[in-house]
Amino acid sequence: MVKAIKLFVLVIITGALFTACGEKKNLDKASSVKNKIVIAQAADAKSLDPHASNDAPSSKVSAQIYDRLFEQDLKMIPQPSLAESWTQINPKTIEIKLKKNVKFHNGEVLKASDVKFTLERMKKSPAVSHIIGAVEKIDVIDDNTVRISTKTPFGPLLSHLSHTASSILNEKAVTDSGDNYGQFPIGTGPYKFESWTPGDRIILKANKDYFKGVTPIETVVFRSIVEGTNRTIGLETGEIDIAYDIEPMDVGRIQEDKNLNLISEPSLQMAYIGFNMKKDIYKDKRVRQAIAYAINVDPIIQTVYQGQGEAANSPIGPLVVGYSEKAKGYEHNLEKAKKLMIEAGYPNGFTTKIWTNDSPQRRDMAIIVQDQLKAIGINVIIETLEWGAYLEGTSRGDHDMYLLSWVSVTGDADYGLYPLFSSTTHGGAGNRSFYSSAKVDELLEKARASSNLEERIALYDEAQIIIQEELPIMTVAYLKHNAGVNKSVKNFVLHPAGHHKLYGVSF
Repeated sequence: MVKAIKLFVLVIITGALFTACGEKKNLDKASSVKNKIVIAQAADAKSLDPHASNDAPSSKVSAQIYDRLFEQDLKMIPQPSLAESWTQINPKTIEIKLKKNVKFHNGEVLKASDVKFTLERMKKSPAVSHIIGAVEKIDVIDDNTVRISTKTPFGPLLSHLSHTASSILNEKAVTDSGDNYGQFPIGTGPYKFESWTPGDRIILKANKDYFKGVTPIETVVFRSIVEGTNRTIGLETGEIDIAYDIEPMDVGRIQEDKNLNLISEPSLQMAYIGFNMKKDIYKDKRVRQAIAYAINVDPIIQTVYQGQGEAANSPIGPLVVGYSEKAKGYEHNLEKAKKLMIEAGYPNGFTTKIWTNDSPQRRDMAIIVQDQLKAIGINVIIETLEWGAYLEGTSRGDHDMYLLSWVSVTGDADYGLYPLFSSTTHGGAGNRSFYSSAKVDELLEKARASSNLEERIALYDEAQIIIQEELPIMTVAYLKHNAGVNKSVKNFVLHPAGHHKLYGVSF
């Protein structure tokens, strides 16, 4: 009897333990579903220091960690964020009142001195200084008031202060971390940095002291998954909740999956082929124009982007303020291409290299370009580099031709043109074609110094006409951007600038 009782008790205890363990596993699973969201993008961040790099994968992450003085809404109109209000003191100076009692992730309270420190540090950065190059002086009036003065009137200032590179940093955190700050970022944003496994994932945790209120989802995981099909498979299996940049070939799969939504919107992004004008062959614009005439963009748009784009006639698209319809587009014309090659002294063509990173779309585009340029005797060797090495190599000018894209993040022509074509932005700041034109420089400087919209549009119109004639880059297409989203995800929207916010997203 005693043995039977002991056995009975043991069974009950064991069953209770298994039940408890089962409940814990179920609770953990439910908790994971409710409180963790997994985002997949095509490349890892390069740095989470907003002044160290201006690449899209980094910005998508850092946009969650930091806030800016202003944030652009879905119509690209700047709205106060860390700024409580602002006043135009004179045509060259604005005074900004900061929100009070905003805390950084390290517990420090936001002060005007942090804003001054941030913008002065930003002005020293080769990668992003051009964004606020017009800013001449930052004055601290008191702990909650800062004045920003520009050299001349600068129309797009609020838009530039909305850029992810203009994220406000904590002076103490940056100083304490030194050269390692990009791996240990501190912001005021809705999510705190938790950890980073390079090439794999970045983990963020909800900021309980966020001044706008705590965001619903506790943990955000950014996964680096290069192959687009693998991102789609992750969506289908439920391993991933949101996947950025769905490959065109996978669009149908997501649309047909009852558990998924495909979000697709026009964007501020364009895809282009760049020419390194430090190389002798590409110093002759006839060679650059010949290549543009030899490339048929329709197969690229239909095959590489599955129709999710349109042919371009300018480096900035119709959604950007200052876009010009007058700029020259290059229609497929092999006879013109061959004639220009003869005039340039290359009747039998030449051998060159085209660089791409490990983006499947860019690799596919490179193959099409390689095939099409055979028609004018150009033998193209494709070289594929890892994203970080690609950015560094094109910054130095190691390449011949290269494939890249640009997002006019501010929605203003200044940001769409100045970084790519100003002689002051060679290399990592954006001008990886190393193009210089005194006339274009003059037009861009005049346009950014004007606060008269009609005057600015006229100046940008002239600049685009010259750029398309001289063709330091060939803009292939204006692209749509998309994301695959699990239907359980609520309140997620695509931002035209590409750095989609996760604040307020829930299940």
